[in-house]
Amino acid sequence: MKTTILTLMMIEGLIASGAYAAGPETPPATVSGGLLTDANGMSLYTFTPDTATSSECNGSCSNSWPPLTADADSSETGAFTIITRDDGQMQWLHAGRPLYRWVNDKVPGDTTGDGIGGNWHLARP
Repeated sequence: MKTTILTLMMIEGLIASGAYAAGPETPPATVSGGLLTDANGMSLYTFTPDTATSSECNGSCSNSWPPLTADADSSETGAFTIITRDDGQMQWLHAGRPLYRWVNDKVPGDTTGDGIGGNWHLARP
């Protein structure tokens, strides 16, 4: 019993200090039908005016195109990186392109946002 308590205390200390890594971060998106999708299978999009360091879809734009947000403790992995948006939220990028959902896609597999305004495109791996 005493050994078990000591072992648990040591593990908690390692986790708190950051010395223990739980393994590689799970990518925030997967590939489905040749497209990037979120954890719920919803299509992801990119916006032409964006750069690898900023999102140009802020304010009311993000009501229609919600960003694929990252948690504060998320770690970049592979082609997935993170930026901080104007509103302070963290947003996932794939290959230097910020990722978004489209509010009018209702079920997994919908791709109704592709081509809107000539600037919105389905995200591809």
